[in-house]
Amino acid sequence: MSQTRDAIREHAARASFRANIYDTREQAIVALGEMRKRRRDAQAAAEETFLRVENVNLRFGGVKAITGVSFEIKRGEISSIIGPNGAGKSSMLNVINGVYHPQEGTVTYLGHPRHQMETHEAAAQGIARTFQNIALFKGMSVLDNLMTGRNLKMKCNFLQQALYWGPAQREELAHRKKVEEIIDFLEIEHIRKTPVGRLPYGLQKRVELGRALAAEPILLLLDEPMAGMNVEEKQDMCRFILDVNDQFGTTILLIEHDMGVVMDISDFVVVLDHGQKIAEGTPNEVRTDPVVIRAYLGTTH
Repeated sequence: MSQTRDAIREHAARASFRANIYDTREQAIVALGEMRKRRRDAQAAAEETFLRVENVNLRFGGVKAITGVSFEIKRGEISSIIGPNGAGKSSMLNVINGVYHPQEGTVTYLGHPRHQMETHEAAAQGIARTFQNIALFKGMSVLDNLMTGRNLKMKCNFLQQALYWGPAQREELAHRKKVEEIIDFLEIEHIRKTPVGRLPYGLQKRVELGRALAAEPILLLLDEPMAGMNVEEKQDMCRFILDVNDQFGTTILLIEHDMGVVMDISDFVVVLDHGQKIAEGTPNEVRTDPVVIRAYLGTTH
C-alpha cells in the first residue's frame, strides 16, 4: 500500500515538473530523489531480518534451559512467547537482550548475526526490557524513574551536567520534554511526583513500561507485563501496548500467562515447553494445535 502511494506521488511529481509547477528543475529532481529513497528504504526494511533466533541452546551446568529453539519476529508486529512455568520463556528474553549468553546458536537482529551481546550493547541498539519482578527505584518519583530511561540518550559529560549550563541545560530540557510526552501517553500525570514505592502494583507496572519507552526502543521486550493485575488494569495495559505498537511503530515481544490477552493482541505466537519450541503461528493456529493443548492440559486417556 505504501509503495502504491509513493508511486502515485512520484507520478504527480513528474507531472508537476512537466507543468513547470516546481520553481526550478533542481527542486523537481530533489523531490523525485526523495520519493525514490523512501521507496528503497521501505523495500530494504521489508527485506531486512528484524529478529531471528536460530538453534539457540542455553545450559546452566547440567540443566538445559533452552534446546535448539528457532523463530523469527517481523518488524512492526506484536509477538508473544507462551508456555507452562519453567518452559524457558524468560531465559529466551534474557538471551535476546544479552543477559544470558547461549552456548550454541545465533541471534540475528536488524540484519546483523551475533552469538553474544552485552546488555549495554543491546540497549544501545534499541532493545528495551521490562522484568517479571519490577525493577524501579522505589524511593524516587515517577518522573525521576522515567528520566533514568533517557540515560543512553545523554551526550554531555559529567562536568557539563553538574554545572547545568549550555548544551547540558538544553539536553536536559529535551529529555524532560520526551519524558513528559510519555507521562501524558500513559495517563500518569497525577502521580508524576509520587515516589514509586507508594504506588499500587498496577501503576508501578505502568511506570516500568514508561521507563522502557523513554529509551525510544526499536524492540520492546515485556516479561509478564500484566502479572498481578486486576481485570481493569489488564485492560489498560493491553490498550497501552497496542498504542505503543500502533503510534510508535515499536516491535514488541512479550511473555504473558493470560491466554486471553495473548490471543487478543498478538500477531504471532511462539510456544515453548521444557525449553523446546513445540509450536508457532498465528493465535488461531496455536490455540487449536493439539501439541499445545497437551502441553497445557496434559494428555487425556
